[in-house]
Amino acid sequence: MQRQDLRNVAIIAHVDHGKTTLVDGMLKQSGTFRDASQVGERVLDSYDLERERGITILAKHTAVTYQGVVINIVDTPGHADFGGEVERILSMVDGALLVVDAQEGPMPQTRYVLHKALAAGLKPIVVLNKMDREGARPEAVHEAVLELFLDLEASDEQLDFPVIYASAKSGVASLTPNLNPDGDLKPLFDAILQHIPYPSGNPEDPLQILVTTLDHDDYLGRLAIGRVQQGRIRAGQIVAVAHGDGTIERVRPSKLFGRMGLKRVELNEATVGDIVTLAGLTSVTIGDTVTDADQPLPLPPITVDEPTLTVLVGVNTSPFAGQEGQFVTSRHLRERLYREKERNVALKVEDTDDPEVFRVSGRGELHIGILLEQMRREGYEMEVSKPEVILRETPEGLMEPMERLFLDVPDEYLGGVMELLGPRRATMVAMGQAGPHQTRLEFVISARGLLGFRSQFVTETRGYGVMNHLFDGYAPYSGPIEEMPRGALVAIETGVATSYALDNAQERGVLFIGPGTPVYAGMVVGEHSRPTDLEINVCKKKHVTNMRNANAEEGIRLTPPRLLTLDQALEYVKADELVEITPKSIRLRKATLDPHQRKRERMVRQAR
Repeated sequence: MQRQDLRNVAIIAHVDHGKTTLVDGMLKQSGTFRDASQVGERVLDSYDLERERGITILAKHTAVTYQGVVINIVDTPGHADFGGEVERILSMVDGALLVVDAQEGPMPQTRYVLHKALAAGLKPIVVLNKMDREGARPEAVHEAVLELFLDLEASDEQLDFPVIYASAKSGVASLTPNLNPDGDLKPLFDAILQHIPYPSGNPEDPLQILVTTLDHDDYLGRLAIGRVQQGRIRAGQIVAVAHGDGTIERVRPSKLFGRMGLKRVELNEATVGDIVTLAGLTSVTIGDTVTDADQPLPLPPITVDEPTLTVLVGVNTSPFAGQEGQFVTSRHLRERLYREKERNVALKVEDTDDPEVFRVSGRGELHIGILLEQMRREGYEMEVSKPEVILRETPEGLMEPMERLFLDVPDEYLGGVMELLGPRRATMVAMGQAGPHQTRLEFVISARGLLGFRSQFVTETRGYGVMNHLFDGYAPYSGPIEEMPRGALVAIETGVATSYALDNAQERGVLFIGPGTPVYAGMVVGEHSRPTDLEINVCKKKHVTNMRNANAEEGIRLTPPRLLTLDQALEYVKADELVEITPKSIRLRKATLDPHQRKRERMVRQAR
């Protein structure tokens, strides 16, 4: 059977190259909505963090109808830290739209997602987006894309890709670089029908659906999403769920859904090529196979790249624990982390010897940071250690993950950036022009050397630099990397910070808090100007006498504090510190709050 009335396509791109905006245009122009003007911007980025950060984190599925053909569209993340989402979703589609900025050209994450798509055997269509931008250079970018395909060893069929020129923001596409302002996306829809293979398979064979995504509904419970590889499934039909451990369970799904636009549509039957959602499968996990109850035929489970970074997440033990969060116990924390592990296959969660501490491993700082930020917004309190790189023991010796680092740096900051990378054991492999007065640098650097680099890079380039990095495999351990010694200003008393005390403290370094902030002994309140820690009292008040009244603090001028976000705190924290995360606060603290105990531990380390 060949489903010529159906196409399954993924949209892949580097971050901010316009793939989600392109989906908006396709939804509006396909006639899926009665009133296209009601479709907002980036409608598939329904997750709050996606809208705030302007990136796609979770892969999402929608469908439109064009000339009687249903086109299932999957919007995938563009950041390599969420590569687990990309790898899972590519098994559901037969082709891919590769969206490339017509000015910037292929970027690091373009290489990553395209490599996964080509390895999966998908048929690509290249969309050169943002053609209406000043400085668009379609011919040069087309050549760069072709070189990228050759470099990734694309097949002859994949190399023969069609090129569509588009402006997703304006909802216009063309087969030539000259866009018609009054045009539409019809050339793109036509290219999908012409070049993306239609699904094929035998509907009479035993049913096979590989579960690639899990969702949740307040009324229906857990939802399993996957593509029908062969066979057919009817509403109310008894099926078998083949789990990864080899066990098989007979169940009856309560509901069978398809997708049209942004809504779930209840189906009576689905067959080869359909992307379906099954409700009522309470024990299903990603990688399981929903198959025929009488002739179970499990599919190979989904495999994704291993995590490269790990942190310890534990119960909040600070003096302020339980004041802001709703979920504060180890049971709450454990249930939430293991629930996330079921849905996020690139994440690894393990118990430790301490029942109140859990080891969480992921693809990168952003991957782990997004999870912690989401938990924080849900009402969880926790403490997180400094991120550490996962090393591998092999017969050849100790191996460590390497990253390929790409930097676009204004020429005036070039020297300072090179000085930052020297002590981090980075090796330059390429250097060229990225634009007027802008240099593009490419380095190979260990993942250890990259920890904490982003904030330093942003500071050094005054925010004008652009940084991207990609996992580049494993290499022999290159030895210890000397970190820049950094001292901390540590509160020695519990109370409320006063302007008078902070006025004295700001002469010793950079503050992280302002007046009126509650603090406790052992909390890090700033960065010391010297490489050693300094204990200070930020709660001290000015004594009131006949000559000095209580309003004397009003004349004090304080430098605005450096307020750390969660991502910045994870980059900044030292080995002997923790990040305290609550729904309302991000605090840095010493792992050992007692100053006398810290002193004893420091003496023991020096003695060793």
